Amino acid sequence: MARWPGTRAARTAANGSPYAPAGKAVMKAADALAVQLREFAARYVGAAPGECRLTAEAVVCAGHEVSLKKLFQAARAAGRELSADGHWGGSPRSVAFNAQWFRLAVDPGTGEIRILRSVHAADAGKVMNPTQCRGQVEGGVAQALGATLFENVRLDERGEVTTAALRRYRLPQFADVPRTEVHFMETSDAIGPLGAKSMSESPFNPVAPAFANALRDATGIRFTELPLTRDRVWLALHEAGRSRER
Repeated sequence: MARWPGTRAARTAANGSPYAPAGKAVMKAADALAVQLREFAARYVGAAPGECRLTAEAVVCAGHEVSLKKLFQAARAAGRELSADGHWGGSPRSVAFNAQWFRLAVDPGTGEIRILRSVHAADAGKVMNPTQCRGQVEGGVAQALGATLFENVRLDERGEVTTAALRRYRLPQFADVPRTEVHFMETSDAIGPLGAKSMSESPFNPVAPAFANALRDATGIRFTELPLTRDRVWLALHEAGRSRER
C-alpha cells in the first residue's frame, strides 16, 4: 500500500446535554433526602439536627450511630416515607469540549483508508466514573466513524428510502473501529453536579472534521461530503491526477 500519512485534529464545543440537568436534579434530590435523614435521625436519638452527619451507611448524631436500614424501618413503623424530589431546568448550562486526532494512511491506487491512530481528549469536568465515561467517549467515536465512513441514506426518484434494511445500510463492524486513546482533561465545573460536565453525544462532534482534515493532509484534496467511501476517495484522487496531467 502506498501510504500518504495525514494527521490533523479537530475540536468542538457542545452545549450541555440532557445528562447535565439530570445529574443536577439527582444531586438536588439527594441533598434534600440527606436533610430528611439527618432530621429524622435527630428526633430518633433525641439530638439536634446540627449534631448529625450523614455517612455512607449511617447517620451519626451526638456520638450515636444509627444505620440507614434502622432509620428506614423506624420511618416505616411511624408511617412515614423518607423520600425527596429534585428538579433542574437545565439553565444555566456548562459547555463540554472535545478534541479528536487521527493519523491515516491512504492508498491512492484504490482509495482505501486505514486509521493508524485515534486519540480523543475530553473536558468532562470532574469525571466521577472514568470507566463509564471512557466507554461513552469510545462509543461516540465509533458512532461518528459510522457516519464519516459508511452510513448513507439513499433515496430513489420517488423520494423513498432504498437503504431501509440493515443488509443495505452499511454500519461499522467491530473490526472497522480502531482503538481510541481517551484522555480526560480534569477540571471542576461550578455549574455541573459535583464539578462534572455532560459528555453524552459530544464525542461524536469532532470526529468527521478531524478525519477530513487528516485526509486533506494525506491527499491534498479537501473532501466536503460524507461518507468518505473508498470509491469517492479514489475518484477524487483520479480526477486530481488527470487535472495535473493536463
